[in-house]
Amino acid sequence: MISPYAQDGFRVGFDWGPVGAEVVAGSLVAVVDVLSFTTAVTVAADRGIEVYPYRWRDETAVAYAKQYDAVLAVGRSEAGPGDVSLSPVTIRQSTGVQRLVLPSPNGSTIAQQLSDSGATVIAVSLRNRAAAAAWVNERCAEDPDLKVVAIAAGERWKDGSLRPAVEDLWGAGGFLSALQLDGLSPEARAAKAAYDAVANELPVVLHDCAGGRELTQYGFPEDVAIAAEVDSSRSVPVLRDGKMSTST
Repeated sequence: MISPYAQDGFRVGFDWGPVGAEVVAGSLVAVVDVLSFTTAVTVAADRGIEVYPYRWRDETAVAYAKQYDAVLAVGRSEAGPGDVSLSPVTIRQSTGVQRLVLPSPNGSTIAQQLSDSGATVIAVSLRNRAAAAAWVNERCAEDPDLKVVAIAAGERWKDGSLRPAVEDLWGAGGFLSALQLDGLSPEARAAKAAYDAVANELPVVLHDCAGGRELTQYGFPEDVAIAAEVDSSRSVPVLRDGKMSTST
């Protein structure tokens, strides 16, 4: 029996977090983590840096980075001069970085989780939502059987439970809004409507939402500003062989 949560019968779906990514399976999955992972990935891709998603920044991550001769990103609050972290500012200012292991408990974890599913996984943010949608439109025109799913990563409460983050809803909805596809599930339609409702108010609402206020309070207002660079990037980072790099 097909799960009622699978959004079966629709060509375009939407859901939240690692569990949603598992339940609403798609041939092509857009992972969205606007104030963290996917914005960082698009900034890296714009600079030609390959990103290796990883779940946690621990001793296994150190070994993983050594395996690929890559720089291991440090924690946002731990970054010193010259360090690279999940902060897009540090990636934009970095020099000599060709490969970057980027651990995060949300977007990066979902991307790595999906890497073994057989789906094509792309990193989507507000910065590249139109470019990513155009790339997907081309592939869907070539293959009418492709199912597209947008997964909003969300954040975590202190108890580890999922905190739906409105910025990821907007990012996913912005991507869905730019798709030229019929057959959106009710969930996908709701995400699209959420983006359309604020499209003319970005980046103000991104700074005013809880996630934007949190980063600003912690001293990272420039990260919010970079995340709000709507449609500034033409990069479409695709996960292949464990790394995300710009599709050609």
